[in-house]
Amino acid sequence: MNEDDLGDGAVFDFDELADHLLEQGLDNSPSELHGCLCGLLAGRCDPRPEAGLTALERALDLELHGELAERLMQLFGVTAAALEDEEFDFYPLLPDDDRDIEERTAALAGWCRGFLAGFAQTSAGPAGHDSGEILGDFAAIAEAGVDPDAEEEESEESLAELTEYLRIAALNVFMDSVAVESDSDPRPSPNSH
Repeated sequence: MNEDDLGDGAVFDFDELADHLLEQGLDNSPSELHGCLCGLLAGRCDPRPEAGLTALERALDLELHGELAERLMQLFGVTAAALEDEEFDFYPLLPDDDRDIEERTAALAGWCRGFLAGFAQTSAGPAGHDSGEILGDFAAIAEAGVDPDAEEEESEESLAELTEYLRIAALNVFMDSVAVESDSDPRPSPNSH
């Protein structure tokens, strides 16, 4: 996800967020934080941005303040809207394609670690079968690295495939949790009377 992917809701870019993290002495990547926000949302955390920031801090054992905290609350709202978008206009926040593949692969792994931390922070119960498999895949991808013996083109294709898988898989986990929450909600739907 880069600034263009956010449309009118653009409130940050990858490098700006990375700079804010460095200013606060944090070595977390923007991808890890975005993954965590996605995991929190998929785990059905409180949708208010302040609650999302608090849950992020708890999940990743961080203390955030200033403009970084403001940007992350904005990112939380933009991410929630993207996950709920019927056009599936959601993308993980990763470095641009002009960065070296090692950096992009590390960011992808960090995004998965963040997602798992966020989901674990809020998930009230076990994930459904499909979501459970996806979370297992995310745990494996969280250990990803670049094969030094692979051709560059092959590595680029693998990374592109993994990135697209993350995008769709995160949407699936989010939709599964929405369905589970709807099924367990004892209130009648507005159309039931």
